[in-house]
Amino acid sequence: MIIKLRQFFDQYIFIEDQVNEQVTEHHLQVACAALMIEVLYADHKFEQDELEVLRTALQDAFELTGPEADELIRLAEAEIEQATDYYQFTALINEFYTQQQKRELVTRLWQMAYADFKIHKFEEHLVRRLADLLHVPHSAFIQSKHRASADSRTRD
Repeated sequence: MIIKLRQFFDQYIFIEDQVNEQVTEHHLQVACAALMIEVLYADHKFEQDELEVLRTALQDAFELTGPEADELIRLAEAEIEQATDYYQFTALINEFYTQQQKRELVTRLWQMAYADFKIHKFEEHLVRRLADLLHVPHSAFIQSKHRASADSRTRD
């Protein structure tokens, strides 16, 4: 357990003078992608259409090309396999993201939940839990849900 904690701190917690913006941005992108993937998997089924929604969301959020988004998905899936909980992702996001950026992330999480045009109770529970871990107020959580719902109706 102590070794895992040390690895986490070595990998994600930076001393301010050593922060490399590019590395930090990359870790943030992986953390956000991992949370988005977790929401997609929450209903225990994963369809190709959902992968396209994820890829598009990552390209829009981080200004990535298709191959860059695919690589980010691959890296995020590898991180998910090693993760024991969501803290390693949410702690990093909480440290570096503004409240507005966290609200935008919650909207993207809702977009993942709506990727198959229906919300499963496990998806809703997970988005709510992640919003709490990201310290997003309940009112912003609900606004994000409505925004993502409207986006999913206009898609396709």
